[in-house]
Amino acid sequence: MLTLHPIPAFTDNYIWCIHDNQSAYVVDPGQAEPVLDYLQDRSLTLKGILITHHHWDHVSGIEPLLQAFSGIPVWGPANETIPGRTHGLHQGDALSLNWGLEFRVLEVPGHTSGHIAFYSEHTPLGPLLFCGDTLFSSGCGRLFEGTPEQMHHSLQALAALPGTTQVCCTHEYTTANLAFAKAVEPGNQAIQERAETVARLRAQNLPSLPSTIQLERQVNPFLRVKEPAVLESLRQNCGGLPANEVESFATLRQWKDNFQ
Repeated sequence: MLTLHPIPAFTDNYIWCIHDNQSAYVVDPGQAEPVLDYLQDRSLTLKGILITHHHWDHVSGIEPLLQAFSGIPVWGPANETIPGRTHGLHQGDALSLNWGLEFRVLEVPGHTSGHIAFYSEHTPLGPLLFCGDTLFSSGCGRLFEGTPEQMHHSLQALAALPGTTQVCCTHEYTTANLAFAKAVEPGNQAIQERAETVARLRAQNLPSLPSTIQLERQVNPFLRVKEPAVLESLRQNCGGLPANEVESFATLRQWKDNFQ
């Protein structure tokens, strides 16, 4: 039986671990210590590392993990510098893990120029998406290297995945993201319900993740830039009606960047 578990790291990161009580893979290990503790506590052997992008809080644990588990593969974006990477990946590449799991690589630039995501439609846990800092629950990553057009295209590609897909992003930003989503769509009942659910989870120190693509379509303003309520909110709060979807996304992202 496979288990999917978010290992907390730093103040708000999650390092996703998938394992069968014997072998394990981790995604974006920014810290080695919590991973090593989790593996040791469960007598797990690390079989590989998946990386979505080059930021330090996603890669700093790679080399210590390689010292503990020498010779394991490290898969990461081919167009970014990743420490210890053994396999550089591009759009459409296939990745075979234990248990017959097959992941497909999706190039999703925007947060960084070479950012990738890992998607598997068929797993014992249902469809899985490891999306790094591109798509967050009720939000998206800041544009550090890419353009609004790139990020909007990346998010639309992820939004087109099956609704049951579990969204495994790498930060516990959901509460703050929902506060912004409420400001954008104060009349959206799905956002209100999601906020209540997340508040209950966080009060118990439980993760708000994974989310699902279906839920994100309902509550994530960055996936809803065509919705009349979002457009009207942009008109009222941002000085006019955007000319197209990319401009809507760019205006929304700028609003979020300055949102208190």
